[in-house]
Amino acid sequence: MAPAAAVGVALLRLASRRWVRHAIPLALLLLLLLSVCAWSSRAPPGCGSGTQPCIPEGTPPVQVPRQSGSLEAPKWEEPPCGGPQGVLGHVMGPFRASLDPEGDVALSQYLAGWRALVRFLTPLGSIFAFATSEAFAKVTALEARVHGPEAAHYSSLLAMAAWERRERRLERPGVAPRDTASSSGSRILLLLHRALRWSQLCLHRVATGTLGGPDAGVQCSDAYRTALGPHHPWVVRQAARLAFLAFPGRGRWLELACPGAGEAEARAALVRVAGTLEDVYNRTQGLLAERGLLQLA
Repeated sequence: MAPAAAVGVALLRLASRRWVRHAIPLALLLLLLLSVCAWSSRAPPGCGSGTQPCIPEGTPPVQVPRQSGSLEAPKWEEPPCGGPQGVLGHVMGPFRASLDPEGDVALSQYLAGWRALVRFLTPLGSIFAFATSEAFAKVTALEARVHGPEAAHYSSLLAMAAWERRERRLERPGVAPRDTASSSGSRILLLLHRALRWSQLCLHRVATGTLGGPDAGVQCSDAYRTALGPHHPWVVRQAARLAFLAFPGRGRWLELACPGAGEAEARAALVRVAGTLEDVYNRTQGLLAERGLLQLA
């Protein structure tokens, strides 16, 4: 083969390898998007007829045992990332403020916490870019109610749930609306609530993982199977499983969580954030369960 022809063949092979390397993650992301769109548009059989939703009240709360205290906080001062101006402090502050002393959840603070969480998770890669874009759309849709003309009814979880039930705005269980914008606020909150559990489990497992144990991708994939997998169809679960193969390592998490801090400090700060998210999750889980809203989606 002539030298020029050999060079041309080599360049073609190199270009093909590069194209495949970049095409695989894009194909996975596209598969996730298409699968979720198809799943969201499907309307499974409801449990009743008419406009009044058949949602039972009085379901006992289903909460998770607290697990975020397994790594002791360091004896030194909390690293700057956990303070009010730090990366993780921006997440913890509003979520803590959402826990009303009377046992309710303040929606404006809850959504502010979600916005900060999305900003933290987005740089972690394509799997989180997909998940956080979905969360951002739901946050925006619920904020439109919190700050809209009916804002008086969307100050808190309890106020929203009571008003939407009274006004017959709740969906029948198993019936998916056309899009997020047409969903009830209670259904949007339920979907965010499940995603919050996934994020909390990822943060806690990354923070407490031992050297030589499962890597962050395996741990967060397990968290997905626990928190979100049961609510997704098979094709979405398989696409997510493949996407987790390209998940960022533990070091990347710790670097983003506490820039410039030592590993032990960053781990301890992540544990604190996971503990805050767990508190918010348990409060929300109890309120949704007591009012029979866990079946909305």
